[in-house]
Amino acid sequence: MRTLVAGMLAVCASGAAAQPVQLQPGIANELRAVYVTSVEIAEGARIAQTACARCHGMNGISATKGVPHLAGQRAAYLDLQLRTYRYGTRPKSAMTGAVRYLSEDALVNVAAYYASLEPPRPAAPPKATPASADPLQAGRDAAAACGGCHGETGVSSTPGMPSLVGLDPKYFVAAVNAYKSGQRKNDMMQSVVGAMSEEIAKEVALFYALQKPARAQAPAGGDAAAGKAAAAPCAGCHGDAGVSASPATPSLAGQDAEYFAAALRAYKDGARKDDTMKSLASALDDRAMRDLAAYYAAQQPQPPNVRRPYSLAEWTERCDRCHGANGNSIEPQVPRLAAQRADWLELVLEEYRSGARKSTAMAAMSALMSERDVKELAAYYARQRPRAVIYIVVPPAGANRGK
Repeated sequence: MRTLVAGMLAVCASGAAAQPVQLQPGIANELRAVYVTSVEIAEGARIAQTACARCHGMNGISATKGVPHLAGQRAAYLDLQLRTYRYGTRPKSAMTGAVRYLSEDALVNVAAYYASLEPPRPAAPPKATPASADPLQAGRDAAAACGGCHGETGVSSTPGMPSLVGLDPKYFVAAVNAYKSGQRKNDMMQSVVGAMSEEIAKEVALFYALQKPARAQAPAGGDAAAGKAAAAPCAGCHGDAGVSASPATPSLAGQDAEYFAAALRAYKDGARKDDTMKSLASALDDRAMRDLAAYYAAQQPQPPNVRRPYSLAEWTERCDRCHGANGNSIEPQVPRLAAQRADWLELVLEEYRSGARKSTAMAAMSALMSERDVKELAAYYARQRPRAVIYIVVPPAGANRGK
């Protein structure tokens, strides 16, 4: 069994030199688990047998879905997590009951015991490893069937056909679902999107959201100047010049004029259901609708606030900045991800996304992740080779001078 020793330099078990970890003289309470003695590790093993082994195993390798491996995990990190459960920082769970009556010393010793064990083996790669799907390319492929009506990049040139660029993906998916459910009536659209899954709808929405916005190319009738004067009540929801700031509300800038006027008529006669739009459209005659349509068709559409999704390689490069190369952290308080259970990593990322776990950095990172990103990252790190880390004392500069 390995003894963990206090220090200022982390060394990987493989023998490769790691980056220095600066531990200040008089190590803080948060790092106590890093420098326990072999006697304390033995005491941690005794406590683990009673309080932890049923779920995590005496060898620290979990055989239960949703329960993490602890073997070879960073000791200070384990101690910190145990204390968050003990003091109720996390939502109540089985862990709360398991650690409630353990002392601070007991938590330190248990953390050090599991950290001293050999890490688990990495998960086996799948028998067939498909190339990581690119959601943008998948959206482009699925949108090919839409190009005949809506334009290759979502810029319509056919009167009566809406442009699809400049729309937030959330609005686009909601519109697709409205056609699928029959809330919006259009036989052709219902047949096109009827078999479209939610995932494909999101990919198509992403593709259109990332295309360069341009005005619809069909000519617009009506008086744009009169339409501008009539557009004041619309700005509160659809934004100045028809560029919406709300994901749930469509931008109108650059939209095909004939389609726009037809949509207003549908709200007015009840074919489209929306109480607010019905109230506004009911006050408009056909000429006012054409004027509004001409005004908005003349406005320049803007791209929605949507970023290109990161590839798996781009995500892992970002994660490795804190968690170490291939998920092998050398920082005492940062967890090793390599060879961790994939289902556990998925669960933790979802908890950061929902706010159940608190971390400013992790909340910011996970908020940008799709469900696909979460699954791919978890599977990737589960397959990486884990590296054990020990910490050794490095005397302060000049400590031995004159001796």
